[in-house]
Amino acid sequence: MFSLKNQVVLITGASSGIGEACAKVFAGAGVKLILVARRWERLQQLADNLTGDIHLLQLDVRDRAAVESALSHLPSEYSNIDILINNAGLSRGLDKLHEGNFQDWEEMIDTNIKGLLYLTRYIVPGMVARGKGHVVNIGSIAGHQTYPKGNVYCSTKAAVKAISEGLKLDLLGTPVRVTSVDPGMVETEFSQVRFRGNCDRAQQVYQGLTPLTPDDIADVVFFCTTRPPHVNINEVILMPTDQASATLVNRQT
Repeated sequence: MFSLKNQVVLITGASSGIGEACAKVFAGAGVKLILVARRWERLQQLADNLTGDIHLLQLDVRDRAAVESALSHLPSEYSNIDILINNAGLSRGLDKLHEGNFQDWEEMIDTNIKGLLYLTRYIVPGMVARGKGHVVNIGSIAGHQTYPKGNVYCSTKAAVKAISEGLKLDLLGTPVRVTSVDPGMVETEFSQVRFRGNCDRAQQVYQGLTPLTPDDIADVVFFCTTRPPHVNINEVILMPTDQASATLVNRQT
């Protein structure tokens, strides 16, 4: 396993779910963490439970000017980012395309695609200049298989897949690595966000099966980033044993 000690790791969407789990795993590896999220109190609570060097950024990745400003004003010891984990993302609603909510579309596109692009665009040039770096994009099985009423969300994750592949092509000839980690069903706040806080409906998504946990995903992300520098894991698709595709799951009744 390649040591990450003292490397600078930036994680978006760090206040819950996969981002929070990644923060815990990487903190244990002795890195310098930059934790990014909109929910400041949640970030502070997370940081209070971690050890090591941690810098918090309250930031909405959809705001390009804010992203640029935040990254350009990082303390010097955090300014050379070695690993970027583009985790911030969400799904809103389950509507047929011709009945879709425009605001939901814009929120998903602005967060899942444009936010990821903004962070990547501002951080990767430094990686190229320094001759080292790793970008990890959190995609989804939804980027590989479209499911009913998932039209725009699936489109955004298909875009993440294409961006990851395109970035890898563009970085050929540099030591900078690119990985896409694409989970199936993971029990996080994802479904609560999709259903706007309807916890009962969200819980039904995972009833009768054993979903992945955020820790499962963080473990895979950590594995990918700790391979020797000549090894690039392009893509990992992982699903619960109870899931065979985006739509086919085994529920115990």
